[in-house]
Order: sequence, then C-alpha cells, then structure tokens
Amino acid sequence: MATRTSFILAAALGAALALPAATSLAEPGDYGFFKTLRNLISPPQANRPVSHGETQGMYPLQQRQSGFNDGFSPGKYDNWQQVDVPVSSGAMCGNGSPYKFFVYRVPDTSNTILYFEGGGACWDYASCTGQTGIRGARNPNGIADGYVQNINLLDFQNTANLGTAAASPLIYTHHPYNQFKTGEWNIVYVPYCTGDIYVGDRTTEYVNPDNSNETLVWHHNGLRNVQSVVSWVRNNLQEPKQLTVAGCSAGSIGALLNYSKLRGHFGSTYGYLIDDSGPVFEAPLNTSDTSAYPSVPLHQEVLSSWTDTSVIGNPTAEHPLNMLSALTPGFDSNRLASLYGGLSGKFPGDRLGITHFLADGNFSSYSYERFYPDIGNDPDPDSKLNKLRARWQQDTADNLIPLLNATGNWSYYFPLYRDFNESHCVSVLDFRYGEIEELGLDTYDFMNNVVNYRGGPPLRAVESLSSSDYADNHDWFYDLVGSLL
Repeated sequence: MATRTSFILAAALGAALALPAATSLAEPGDYGFFKTLRNLISPPQANRPVSHGETQGMYPLQQRQSGFNDGFSPGKYDNWQQVDVPVSSGAMCGNGSPYKFFVYRVPDTSNTILYFEGGGACWDYASCTGQTGIRGARNPNGIADGYVQNINLLDFQNTANLGTAAASPLIYTHHPYNQFKTGEWNIVYVPYCTGDIYVGDRTTEYVNPDNSNETLVWHHNGLRNVQSVVSWVRNNLQEPKQLTVAGCSAGSIGALLNYSKLRGHFGSTYGYLIDDSGPVFEAPLNTSDTSAYPSVPLHQEVLSSWTDTSVIGNPTAEHPLNMLSALTPGFDSNRLASLYGGLSGKFPGDRLGITHFLADGNFSSYSYERFYPDIGNDPDPDSKLNKLRARWQQDTADNLIPLLNATGNWSYYFPLYRDFNESHCVSVLDFRYGEIEELGLDTYDFMNNVVNYRGGPPLRAVESLSSSDYADNHDWFYDLVGSLL
C-alpha cells in the first residue's frame, strides 16, 4: 500500500512540475502548487451543485440523475472527454438523437470557458436536412461519438476535425502557433445540432417541397440543450472564478442570447462574453421598414420557426424571449438588439466584446440572401457578394455600433477582410490577419481587452482602409485547410 501511494505521489509531482510555465503568472482562479497537487490525487467535486429551487420555474436546471453514467472521469485531466446527457433532461438534437457535449478538464485552475459551436441555421425542409447547396445547420444527423476528442490541427488524415470550431486559439489547448489563455482553462465545448442558434424551443414539421407527403419532424431544442450543459457543469465542476462565454457564428449568437441566464447560474467574480461574428442587429419585429432595418425578415422568420410566437409577452408562458425579459431589465422582446444594453446594465462589471469582419460573406448570406430577390436572384457571384456586404456594413454602422456606444462595457473590433472562410469568424483557426493596421491593432489586442480581470476601458475599433487587407492576408496553411474543408 505504501509503495502504491508513493508511486501516485511521484506521478502527481511530476505532472505538477510539468504544468505550463504560464501557471507561474497566477490569475484569480488559479490554484497554487500544493492545491494543484491535491487535485491531481483527489479531483475536487462541485462546490455549488444545482439546488432544488433551481429545478423550478421557466427553463430550470436539473440535479444530478442518480444511476446515470455520463461517461465522465473526474481525474482524467488534460484530455477531451465526452459527456452523455440523459434523455430525461429534455435535451436532444434536431433529429431526436441524444445530446452530448465535451469537456477538457485541468487541475490547476477553476477558470472555465463555455464555447458554443458555430455552424449555420435552418428553418425549412432543405436547410434542416442539410441538402447540397443550402446554407443549413451543422450536424443534421446528430453528434457523433468522439466528435472533438481527437482534434489535431495538423492531422490532415482526419479532415472532419478541421471543420469543428475546436480549432480556435480560444479553446485549442495545443495550438501549434497561436495560444490564448482560455485554451489553458477548463473547457466546455457545446456542440450545435438543432439549427436554432441555441435558443429554440419548438418541435416543427417541415414539408418537403418536392413531395408534400414527406415531412421532417425537427426539434429546435437548443435552449434546453444549453440548460443540460449548465446543469452538468454546476453538478460536476468547481465554480469558476473567471468565466468566459464565447462562440463563433451561430455559436456567438447562442453565447449572447444565453449569457444573461447562464451568467446568473454562476457566481463567478469575473465574467466575459466574446461574440464572434454573430451580431443581432437592430430590427424591430413590428416594422416593415427593411430599407432602414435589413435584418427584419430574418428575425421574423427564425422566431416563427424556432418558437411559439403566440405567447410572447405573456410573462408566465415558457418562451425564450419571455425568459430574457424576466431576467434582463431593459430587454424589449420586440427589439432583440436591446439585449446589448440590457446585458450591459445587468452586468456592468463584466467585460463584453463583439467582433466580425466587415466583408463577411457567410453570415451576411444567412441574413439577406433568401429574403431579398435582388440578391438571391443575382446570377453574378461578385455582384451578389457586394450587395450582401453593403447591407452587412449598413447594419453594422447604423444598427449595431450606436447601441454598443451607448453602453459602458461593450468592446467592439471590426476588421475588414481575411482571405479565409469567406471572411467569417475572426477567431477560428488562428488570430492572424485580423489586423486593423491603421490603428496598430490586431485580434490579440481585442481578446486581451475583453478577457481581462484587471478591467480598463473597452476597446472600440473599426477598420476603414482596405489596401493592406486585400494585399496580404492569407498563406499556404489557409489554402491547405480551405481545400480540405
């Protein structure tokens, strides 16, 4: 017995000594050497599991289900682990298959990032079934086992891994040339399989336009999936001192729209939100003025597809917008973009950040292409792209930046163009080529401004000069990854 104990202690000591050098630069939430050593031997349990009271009310959390094996091993540090979710939680993918998510646990800090996966949206038969040529939603057939467990940016034999947002310095702990501190934290990767930017709460039947007898039953179940993830984190991990909620594309809207409720479930001292390429532009739902508010048709369409809009405004009815209204003073369910001011007012000490490329050709397509015939029917790809960008830049300038400027703690960073992924998502793959050269800024400046427990004024930057961006902003690695994807 003494020999076995000595062996465990020696192994733990060796692991502790092998911790990254960055651990010497302690931040709030980081454990000291001896606490880390104890954690390696005896993994800490949750210090604030879900209470009975939190299992009541609108979109409640769940307590740990006795007898259910979620597959998680508390002492298996520094590895991606799959966490299975019980069906009784109400969580499921759009096709009805069981939901699952992934956790990367470390022994030396309580700090945690919840990362919402990106991957489009769907609101009809074609897009929810993932038909070719349609900008649909990720994972229409559910989440595969081991989905991110083997992620390796340099493993070109498994190109499916390159399509996951796990290849971001925000969460890719072994990134070969870009690192960011959240990649050394506890990481909770929230996969996307419902096509509803993580706020849907409706089962819908979509009719095949080519065969009216064929329908697709689709579960826009995103909000309940998020609740299952938050419940698990509360029931299994230490409450983080620093909490980052982030995502790209659909994942960034999921992070934004869930932040108020999610942040309330954690008593973290420091909270950060990174909304990468998923803006919610000002677009009052009761207006028809699409010249001033180009995103109105999109907002109206997705709400009617993903939720039961008939109960909006009834404070007792379970609905995502009613939940936001109840939780976030200043949020107006007729103006989704009022959430920016609402979050700032509710969490004035949190650091909130939003970024996207002004030449984004991906999210802009979701926003406008299917709603404006002059764009959707344009046979010239370059002309279509220019029209998309014009509306996108109008929305950014007129229907986003003024809302952010009216707050005290929203940072924004809007570079122009990157020759990768249709200039979509500033933080995927790496942080390169997101410079605003005229201001001497790059993506690291923005990320370090937002995820910063020391505080300080928000960073607000918009690129206006295009010459440097279009001249040199990709390399052979971008070309290689792009060809594989």
